[in-house]
Amino acid sequence: MKPIITLFAALLFASCGEQAKKETTEKQEEETVEKTEEVTGPQLRHVVLFKFKETSSQADIQQVEEAFNALPSKISEIKGYEWGKNNSPENLNKGLTHCFFLTFDNEADRDTYLTHPDHVAFGDIAGPHIADVTVVDYWTK
Repeated sequence: MKPIITLFAALLFASCGEQAKKETTEKQEEETVEKTEEVTGPQLRHVVLFKFKETSSQADIQQVEEAFNALPSKISEIKGYEWGKNNSPENLNKGLTHCFFLTFDNEADRDTYLTHPDHVAFGDIAGPHIADVTVVDYWTK
Protein backbone atom coordinates (compact mmCIF):
# COMPACT_ATOMS: atom_id res chain seq x y z
CA MET A 1 0.00 0.00 0.00
CA LYS A 2 2.88 2.37 0.81
CA PRO A 3 4.40 2.16 -2.72
CA ILE A 4 1.03 3.09 -4.22
CA ILE A 5 0.76 6.17 -1.98
CA THR A 6 4.34 7.16 -2.85
CA LEU A 7 3.63 6.73 -6.56
CA PHE A 8 0.42 8.76 -6.25
CA ALA A 9 2.26 11.54 -4.40
CA ALA A 10 5.00 11.59 -7.02
CA LEU A 11 2.49 11.83 -9.87
CA LEU A 12 0.56 14.56 -8.08
CA PHE A 13 3.76 16.52 -7.45
CA ALA A 14 4.87 16.13 -11.08
CA SER A 15 1.52 17.27 -12.44
CA CYS A 16 1.62 20.39 -10.26
CA GLY A 17 5.00 21.26 -11.72
CA GLU A 18 3.68 20.78 -15.26
CA GLN A 19 0.80 23.18 -14.57
CA ALA A 20 3.19 25.85 -13.29
CA LYS A 21 5.43 25.31 -16.31
CA LYS A 22 2.44 25.59 -18.65
CA GLU A 23 1.27 28.81 -16.96
CA THR A 24 4.77 30.30 -17.19
CA THR A 25 5.03 29.41 -20.89
CA GLU A 26 1.60 30.88 -21.60
CA LYS A 27 2.53 34.08 -19.75
CA GLN A 28 5.79 34.39 -21.75
CA GLU A 29 3.86 33.92 -25.00
CA GLU A 30 1.38 36.64 -23.97
CA GLU A 31 4.24 39.04 -23.15
CA THR A 32 5.87 38.33 -26.51
CA VAL A 33 2.61 39.02 -28.33
CA GLU A 34 2.15 42.27 -26.37
CA LYS A 35 5.69 43.43 -27.15
CA THR A 36 5.27 42.51 -30.80
CA GLU A 37 2.03 44.43 -31.00
CA GLU A 38 3.67 47.54 -29.51
CA VAL A 39 5.77 47.90 -32.67
CA THR A 40 3.44 49.63 -35.11
CA GLY A 41 5.71 49.72 -38.13
CA PRO A 42 9.23 49.32 -39.41
CA GLN A 43 12.02 50.58 -37.20
CA LEU A 44 15.41 51.90 -38.18
CA ARG A 45 18.25 49.88 -36.66
CA HIS A 46 21.76 51.28 -36.27
CA VAL A 47 24.39 48.60 -35.62
CA VAL A 48 27.88 49.68 -34.53
CA LEU A 49 30.75 47.18 -34.22
CA PHE A 50 34.09 48.13 -32.65
CA LYS A 51 37.55 46.65 -32.79
CA PHE A 52 39.75 48.16 -30.11
CA LYS A 53 43.41 48.96 -30.50
CA GLU A 54 45.81 46.48 -28.93
CA THR A 55 47.28 49.39 -26.97
CA SER A 56 43.94 50.17 -25.31
CA SER A 57 43.74 48.94 -21.73
CA GLN A 58 40.70 47.30 -20.14
CA ALA A 59 40.10 50.60 -18.33
CA ASP A 60 40.12 52.44 -21.68
CA ILE A 61 37.64 49.95 -23.16
CA GLN A 62 35.40 50.19 -20.11
CA GLN A 63 35.41 53.98 -20.41
CA VAL A 64 34.21 53.67 -24.02
CA GLU A 65 31.52 51.16 -23.02
CA GLU A 66 30.25 53.45 -20.25
CA ALA A 67 30.27 56.49 -22.51
CA PHE A 68 28.26 54.66 -25.19
CA ASN A 69 25.86 53.27 -22.58
CA ALA A 70 25.16 56.83 -21.38
CA LEU A 71 24.00 58.04 -24.81
CA PRO A 72 20.38 56.76 -24.61
CA SER A 73 19.79 58.83 -21.47
CA LYS A 74 21.20 61.91 -23.20
CA ILE A 75 19.70 61.60 -26.69
CA SER A 76 15.92 61.26 -26.71
CA GLU A 77 15.80 60.17 -30.36
CA ILE A 78 17.25 56.78 -29.36
CA LYS A 79 14.15 54.58 -28.90
CA GLY A 80 15.93 51.31 -28.13
CA TYR A 81 19.41 50.27 -27.10
CA GLU A 82 21.31 47.04 -26.52
CA TRP A 83 24.95 46.20 -26.45
CA GLY A 84 27.22 43.26 -25.83
CA LYS A 85 30.55 41.62 -26.51
CA ASN A 86 31.15 39.05 -29.21
CA ASN A 87 30.93 35.45 -28.06
CA SER A 88 30.53 33.68 -31.38
CA PRO A 89 32.48 30.41 -31.66
CA GLU A 90 32.78 30.85 -35.45
CA ASN A 91 35.76 33.22 -35.23
CA LEU A 92 34.43 35.33 -38.11
CA ASN A 93 34.28 38.66 -36.26
CA LYS A 94 37.51 40.00 -37.83
CA GLY A 95 38.59 41.43 -34.48
CA LEU A 96 35.33 43.31 -33.90
CA THR A 97 34.49 42.65 -30.27
CA HIS A 98 31.73 45.05 -29.23
CA CYS A 99 28.26 45.48 -30.74
CA PHE A 100 26.04 48.46 -30.00
CA PHE A 101 22.49 48.20 -31.35
CA LEU A 102 20.30 51.30 -31.47
CA THR A 103 16.72 51.76 -32.67
CA PHE A 104 15.27 54.92 -34.16
CA ASP A 105 11.76 55.76 -35.38
CA ASN A 106 13.02 57.39 -38.57
CA GLU A 107 16.05 58.62 -40.48
CA ALA A 108 15.67 62.18 -39.17
CA ASP A 109 16.04 60.90 -35.58
CA ARG A 110 19.08 58.85 -36.60
CA ASP A 111 20.61 61.87 -38.30
CA THR A 112 19.95 64.01 -35.20
CA TYR A 113 21.76 61.37 -33.13
CA LEU A 114 24.76 61.35 -35.48
CA THR A 115 25.32 65.10 -35.11
CA HIS A 116 24.15 65.41 -31.50
CA PRO A 117 26.79 67.08 -29.27
CA ASP A 118 26.77 64.12 -26.85
CA HIS A 119 27.44 61.68 -29.72
CA VAL A 120 30.22 63.92 -31.02
CA ALA A 121 31.72 64.03 -27.48
CA PHE A 122 31.48 60.23 -27.36
CA GLY A 123 33.53 60.10 -30.55
CA ASP A 124 36.24 62.11 -28.83
CA ILE A 125 36.34 59.52 -26.02
CA ALA A 126 36.19 56.44 -28.25
CA GLY A 127 38.25 57.62 -31.21
CA PRO A 128 41.70 57.15 -29.70
CA HIS A 129 40.89 53.52 -28.85
CA ILE A 130 39.13 52.31 -32.00
CA ALA A 131 41.20 50.30 -34.47
CA ASP A 132 38.22 49.62 -36.74
CA VAL A 133 34.50 50.29 -36.81
CA THR A 134 31.67 48.92 -38.92
CA VAL A 135 28.26 50.56 -39.04
CA VAL A 136 25.16 49.10 -40.67
CA ASP A 137 21.74 50.76 -40.71
CA TYR A 138 18.63 48.94 -41.88
CA TRP A 139 14.87 49.09 -41.74
CA THR A 140 13.17 46.15 -40.05
CA LYS A 141 10.81 44.12 -42.18
